[in-house]
Amino acid sequence: MKTARRAAREIALNVLYQWDSAKIPFEEALETALEHADLSRLGDEQRIQAAREYARVLARGVKECLSEIDSHIERLAEDWPLERQPAVDRNILRMAIYEISHVNSVPPVVAIDEAVELAKKYSTADSGKFVNGVLAAYLREITSEKSS
Repeated sequence: MKTARRAAREIALNVLYQWDSAKIPFEEALETALEHADLSRLGDEQRIQAAREYARVLARGVKECLSEIDSHIERLAEDWPLERQPAVDRNILRMAIYEISHVNSVPPVVAIDEAVELAKKYSTADSGKFVNGVLAAYLREITSEKSS
């Protein structure tokens, strides 16, 4: 059974991808993705609403913190400027960095594992390794900052 958070991440990825690559207005992309998401596998209405709400939080959070998040990605993805990265990978990285930095209820290792799984499912064969490498570097960086 799919978890509500995983379903929410898939919806948020859809929203961010449409907004980033197809230039669809953010709120339109968000409402369309929420409307068309098949969340029936989640079972009860409470889990479905939780998935929708977390998708909103995640997508809007990435949008609000975009310049901060992108500066981390640009610094850590050596030789891979944002515009050269596949849009799916770029937006998976954005979501994971947002979760690691701003969502206390998600342990960083879970955010990374979920991002790698999304990359394997929705992007290229090498995307999982790329996403894992960038996020592991980010986690090392913020861990060393906290211990300093």
